[in-house]
Amino acid sequence: MNTKMVSADDAVKIIRSNNRVFVHGSAATPQHLLKALARRAGELKNVELIAVSTLGELELAKPEYADSFYINSLFVSENIRSAINTGRGNYVPIFLSEISRLFEKDILPVDVALLHVSPPDKHGLCSLGVSVDVARAAAKFAKYIIAQVNPKMPRTHGDGFIHLDQINALVETDDNLPEVNYAASITDCDCTIGRFVAELVEDRSTLQLGIGAIPDAVLESLGHCKDLGIHTEMFSNGVIDLIKKGVITNKYKKKHRGKTVTSFAIGSRELYSFIDDNPQFAFLEAEYVNDGRIIRTNPKVVAINSAIEIDLTGQVCADSIGTYQYSGVGGQMDFIRGASLSEGGKPVIAMASATKKGASKIVPYLKQGAGVVTTRAHVHYVVTEYGVAYLYGKNLRQRAYELMRIAHPDHREALEQEITRRFGSNVYAVS
Repeated sequence: MNTKMVSADDAVKIIRSNNRVFVHGSAATPQHLLKALARRAGELKNVELIAVSTLGELELAKPEYADSFYINSLFVSENIRSAINTGRGNYVPIFLSEISRLFEKDILPVDVALLHVSPPDKHGLCSLGVSVDVARAAAKFAKYIIAQVNPKMPRTHGDGFIHLDQINALVETDDNLPEVNYAASITDCDCTIGRFVAELVEDRSTLQLGIGAIPDAVLESLGHCKDLGIHTEMFSNGVIDLIKKGVITNKYKKKHRGKTVTSFAIGSRELYSFIDDNPQFAFLEAEYVNDGRIIRTNPKVVAINSAIEIDLTGQVCADSIGTYQYSGVGGQMDFIRGASLSEGGKPVIAMASATKKGASKIVPYLKQGAGVVTTRAHVHYVVTEYGVAYLYGKNLRQRAYELMRIAHPDHREALEQEITRRFGSNVYAVS
């Protein structure tokens, strides 16, 4: 191990102009290595950085580094939005389940992978820790691997082990992982949405939840349930509370019974401590976790995702505000489809009825340039703080009225006028 241990500055010297560099993401963002890479900006040109999502300040995304680094992102996180939307980078629309194919098929061949791993065990195995997702595939197909080794990175069970022999350079660090706590920002609106969604969840359901205040609000409302399972692309703090209370047991899943399955996790220090070397959790590759064929084998899959806006026919925009790229496709469609094909499954889009500025998020038409992440044919349940709309099997006019019913009251009259203009004034038959 000592022969590979070098300083961060020495490790990143291998990176050359025009290289493509994969950056480990989420709570495993290798900030120590990225800062060292930023110090080489004057020597480098057109280094392409690819990642799914990253946390923390990203120095390389600042305008002064534009000649040296180009961000070609597979998801748009907050720290790179400005770069992506001002020409210093771009976005690749792709399902999370398919990203690994980009590396495998040499569509995006990786020259160097920057990873963040736990210290090696007695067998020489490090762990990709809180972010296995697509990092395992990137590491497998990268020509050269640099890993920052951190005793504060949890050792997670599953697909995330990488042997020292596979790593070309090691860099010691002792940084705290980034922490998030969305529960602290839950509003009354979020709580109401959480309760409506929780009413859809039956005992022995298998849950997929994203990150944010609404998923945490849903989890806070699930105390009445029994023997829930988790098969999700990611989770945060709320899952831990329900495991400790015995609400989540994973007893009735058909895939990985007894284990909480995920591809990455973001949360508090308590969460990182809880998952460390804990065989109750399986951190698996996103290619597998988000595979609809795998998802559908579990019973009563409830997939809970959100949206930026939804039009009156049910088209869901979840990644952009008009032409402004806000996030990415991620795993929404993977799980919406997987849940809809699960026996007793329920795909759910949950969102506030209006923006913080009061604009309706249920709209006659999506903004010009907006991306459709989930098609209207895939949408079943839509939940706002005003109730639950069930769109599956309904025609365009019926679903428009269903959505109008759960829109903010300030906007319902305008929406109804648009429905009448578009579909006529026939009396709406409630089924």
